[in-house]
Formats: sequence, C-alpha cells, structure tokens
Amino acid sequence: MTSATHAEQIGEVLRTTVDDGQLVGVAATAWSRSEVIFEGAVGDAAPGRAMQPDSIMFVASLTKAVTAAAVMQLVESGTLTLNQPVGELVPYLDEVQVLVGFDAEGNAILRAPTRRLTLLHLLTHTSGFGYSSTDGSLARYVKTVPETVEGSQSAYELPLVFDPGERWEYGLGLNWAGRIVEEASGQRLDEYFNDHIFGPLGMPDTSFLPNPALRQRVAAIYQRTEGALVPYPIDLPTEIPEMFDAGGGLYSTAVDFARFTRMLLGGGALNGVRVLEPSTVELMAQDHLDGLQVTGWSSFNPVVTNDVRLLEGQNPGWGLSFLRNSMATAEGRSPGSLFWGGIANCYYWIDLDAGITGVFATQVLPFYDAGALSSFASFERAVYGAMSKADLRSSSRQ
Repeated sequence: MTSATHAEQIGEVLRTTVDDGQLVGVAATAWSRSEVIFEGAVGDAAPGRAMQPDSIMFVASLTKAVTAAAVMQLVESGTLTLNQPVGELVPYLDEVQVLVGFDAEGNAILRAPTRRLTLLHLLTHTSGFGYSSTDGSLARYVKTVPETVEGSQSAYELPLVFDPGERWEYGLGLNWAGRIVEEASGQRLDEYFNDHIFGPLGMPDTSFLPNPALRQRVAAIYQRTEGALVPYPIDLPTEIPEMFDAGGGLYSTAVDFARFTRMLLGGGALNGVRVLEPSTVELMAQDHLDGLQVTGWSSFNPVVTNDVRLLEGQNPGWGLSFLRNSMATAEGRSPGSLFWGGIANCYYWIDLDAGITGVFATQVLPFYDAGALSSFASFERAVYGAMSKADLRSSSRQ
C-alpha cells in the first residue's frame, strides 16, 4: 500500500519538472487495481489559474482507445466482426485508392488497393491510412487538392499510402473506425460514447464538445518554440461535425480518463460496472501485427509533432489501438503493457501484469516533447518506486 509520504514524493517529482521550466502545468494520477496510488496537479492550467486533477485537457489521440473499445463492444454483440470488409458499411472505404506517386506535373498517381479494408486494419494502423503531418507523400498530396472543411467527412478522405495489411503506419484508421461505430449502432459517435462508455464508467468530464461549465476548466495549450513555452490559442469546438474525430477529438481530465484505463486494468469492469468482457480486453492487449515492425515517424509539420522513435532497442507490438512494449522499460513497466499518448503530450499506460495504470496530462505542442517525456518518465518511475514488491504481487493477483 502506498503511503502519504510516497504520494508527496511523487508530487514533488512533478513539481520539480514545473519549477525547472520543463512544463507550465501537469495533472496526473496512478492506480493499482484496488486503490489510488497518486492523484494531483502542479503548476498552472492557464495564467492565474492553478492546474487541478480535474482540469480539462485536449487529450487528442487518447481518443483512439475509446473508439477501439466501442468497436469491440459491437464485436461482442455480434454486430461487427474484426475481419469484415468495412466498405460494406462506409462506401468510401471500398472506393479509397492507394497513392503511388506523382506525375511530371505534380498530379497524384492513384491505383486500386490489392485487398479490401477490414476493421482489424483500422484498429492496428495497418490500413494504409496515414497523416499528412507524418507522411511525406500525404504532405505533398494535400497541397494538390482543394482545402476541405474541418469536421466534414471529406477532411478524412485521404488516399492510402500502402495496401492494407502491408505494413504499420500511424494514421487515420481509428477515425474511420468511429464512422463504422455510427453506421453499425445507428447512433452519433458522441451519443454512443456517452451511453455505452462514459455514462456507465462515470466520466462526466469527457466529451467531444465541452459544455460551458467544462470550458471554464480548460487548460491552455503551449507551444515549445526555441526552448520556450509560448501560448498556442485554439478554438474549442462548439458544433456537431459531420464526422467526429474518433482518432483524436476528445477533451477529458486525468481523473476522468483514468476511469477508462482502470476499466481496462480491471478486465473490462470498474466498480462493478462491466463495459467489456475480460476475453475482449485480453484480445485488445495482444500483439496483432504478425511480425510487422513498429518504428515511429518523421515530422512533416513541426508545429504538430517532433520526429518520433518508439521504444528504441525493443521490438514493440501493437494491440487494438495500443503500443505494446516487448521488454520491461527503464521506468518499471512490465513487458506487454499498453501505452499511448495524444498530440498535446497527454500519456497513459496500463500494466496488466503488475496491475498499475497511470495518466499524465499536460498541454504542450509539438507531440513527443522532450520536456514532457522526461517529466512523464520521472512520474512513472516514482509510481513504481512507491509500490513495494509485495504491493505489486498483490495488485497483479487481484
């Protein structure tokens, strides 16, 4: 069992990263299967407003795991199957073509893919969909086509950059998985999330469209420019889009999102409320890449992301929306743990073996910021350091 002293030590680790200027503010929490290890916040959420554990953050790609959970609920009910062609539900996914290059005039050269897209492709980033910020060919492609309206389906209608199943590349697959959830369930994605995930788990502060009360608690976003953190204003969404950003559109808090990760740590249930079956969580946590390599990416938009190298020195896998480490990490995470982050440097991990999950939330661009990563690693080491070997054995058995 962790003590008040241990919690103070973890908080001091976070305080140090703010005091030395690495971050403006951070909120974080960590849990075993049975109890809270740490919950706290340091620094500022915005000028003149202290960061709180329930400060609202743009959690961005943490959304992907929620979308995957929604998909798997529909798989459990028999409404969907992982290997079904998704073009049966969303016609564009049968019409999408593969970008193979550009002609002498700079026009895109496209061809039909060699196989149809499946849900499994979408959930594992083996679909061929990429991001224009992390794929050079897509960065060039978007300059050749008319600008799209934010929130429209056409904004996500990019070509594939390889045939489905050919390799791993981080991209828009989970966005299209969200459209599949809507078509299969007959509900808007925000309504489905509220009815089947957020409501049952008690996550009132998590949404695509923060209401006026939540907007008062939104933390400011900063951009690291030549080492300094400067405000990066963004407009909060207010209108229901044609297509929800199922890969990166949610706002949440460290405390709220931890209820979701604790559900996964608990084999699909939290406080007696079940939203996924244990066998489904086990399936989501498995490596589904069949030998394909997970590396990272180079940045083609330095405002959005740094160059990213994932778990260098390991051979990581990918579950149904999660990165999986193949070996224990220096911070203490067990092999086969689940991890991911969001563009503004929010991160979570779920250590199913040791029985620990944590959420670390700050608001800094670009993604994979060195200061945020250093603070997150220090937080994670402190969490594991606060747990004795006996605690870890006890937590893993529960």
